[in-house]
Amino acid sequence: GVVMVTKGLIVRLEAKPGLEEELASFLRDALPLVQAEAETTAWLALRAGATSFAIVDVFPDDAGRQAHLDVAVARALVGRAAELLAEPPDIEPTDVLAAKLP
Repeated sequence: GVVMVTKGLIVRLEAKPGLEEELASFLRDALPLVQAEAETTAWLALRAGATSFAIVDVFPDDAGRQAHLDVAVARALVGRAAELLAEPPDIEPTDVLAAKLP
């Protein structure tokens, strides 16, 4: 059947100077944790500039989004935010208007 996604997140991350590669590695290493999440339909970790990163992910519904926020990556990110990030993560909940997924 068609996978429907209705909710998403855009999480903007600004690395502390000198810790850009550590943040990049942290995001790469998070992938296996996300792959274990049935309710996370798609997840992208992006680099938008020298110190600017983002996570974009989408979910079937609010419950899936909340489950993702409650689990390991979110907790790990919060746990390392003070160490790696210049400012707290900017977490923006979104509605998905249209999506092309595998």
